[in-house]
Amino acid sequence: MTKKKACKKCKIFVKGTQCPICGSADLTTSWKGRIIVFDIDKSEIAKKLDIKVKGEYAIKTR
Repeated sequence: MTKKKACKKCKIFVKGTQCPICGSADLTTSWKGRIIVFDIDKSEIAKKLDIKVKGEYAIKTR
């Protein structure tokens, strides 16, 4: 099984070679922790982390 890739800039998990949010190709497989945001309007964590798009995010990337 391959490890998931996360965008270093916005930390969303990416399938492919480019981030769908920021367009960056700077991806990493070195990440720790996950956050899954279902409803960005009701999520306090999404507000604190300035997440604008629902999805699965890495907490920390290297």
